[in-house]
Amino acid sequence: MDLGHRSSRLVSLVAKLALLAALAAPVPAFAHPAPFSYLDLHLDASGLKGTLVVHDLDAAHDLGVTNADSLLNPAEAARYKEALTALLTPRLSLTLDGATATIAWGGIEVVPDRQSLKLSFTVTNVRPGHIRIQACLFPYDPIHQTFINVYEDTALTLQVILDATQQSAEYYSGSTQGRWAVVKTFVASGVEHILIGPDHVLFLIGLLLLGGSLPRLALIVTAFTIGHSITLSLAALDILAPPARLIEPLIALTIVVVGADNLLVLRNTRVNPATAADIRAWLAAAFGLIHGFGFAYVLKEFGLPQAALAWSLLAFNVGVEIGQLLIVAAAAGVLTVIRRMSDGAADRIALLGSVAVIGAGGYWFVERLFFA
Repeated sequence: MDLGHRSSRLVSLVAKLALLAALAAPVPAFAHPAPFSYLDLHLDASGLKGTLVVHDLDAAHDLGVTNADSLLNPAEAARYKEALTALLTPRLSLTLDGATATIAWGGIEVVPDRQSLKLSFTVTNVRPGHIRIQACLFPYDPIHQTFINVYEDTALTLQVILDATQQSAEYYSGSTQGRWAVVKTFVASGVEHILIGPDHVLFLIGLLLLGGSLPRLALIVTAFTIGHSITLSLAALDILAPPARLIEPLIALTIVVVGADNLLVLRNTRVNPATAADIRAWLAAAFGLIHGFGFAYVLKEFGLPQAALAWSLLAFNVGVEIGQLLIVAAAAGVLTVIRRMSDGAADRIALLGSVAVIGAGGYWFVERLFFA
């Protein structure tokens, strides 16, 4: 092959590669350049107000406007204001201190450099303590995101992004009303968690099956409280956070150990009462450390308000203790009545109950270790 032919083929190859590169290169298109909305909430002594910035392409799509750029004309934007606010009102919900708020839309502005429209609004002239935000502004776009900024007395106190998978956010203000809202919310959450958590309930009942004096039972409950309070705080603050796949089977194992200890105490009481040592308080303290991590997982999923971190931790712990005392009062009360009626019946209940505790704990241990 001569040099001229080789040069010709080389030029042809370069031309083909250039053509392929040109075809593969991105070209300007009328795709969505920025699928975002921006919600700013301003909280101060005058109440709550805010602004909502939406992209003209999003607005045009849902309003049926063919030319999105036409909305960047102030006169045209004003003409579509009522239709746009009517469209967005059911898609943006603000709940203040448990009551659904009415959004009073104000003016509309054009933001040309962001190809967006800016809507102002007011919500209330009273400073709320708790704000729940729900937003799904443009559901036609599965990747659309809403960036939320909350300002309290000019300071930026919360930033969060809502999208198709997370459509709500919560904010607790730094006021006395906000702290009270934190306390009410997290106390209720703590009570609910322990009452609907069968593993925690069964662990407590297992500790109570052998009965005992009021001081003895109080010592057991206090030991459990101290244990789980330590690790709940450490995990909630991300100081120590072992994975749930490790902690959840261990919680089940603590239930098995408590049931087995009960059986040993019952056997030793029959054979040699002097050897029937009551170590339930020690078990409660040690295993409370493990259960505290379980409480923390729930608390972190619920969401800790950074502006009131200490209050939320304290309130959740108080809620757990209230729920715990309800369980202890009910179980210990029933067992005390039975023991007063018949020691034999109380021992049989303790025996059968401990076997049931071991069975349930063993089932959860296997399930969480191998099938979770």
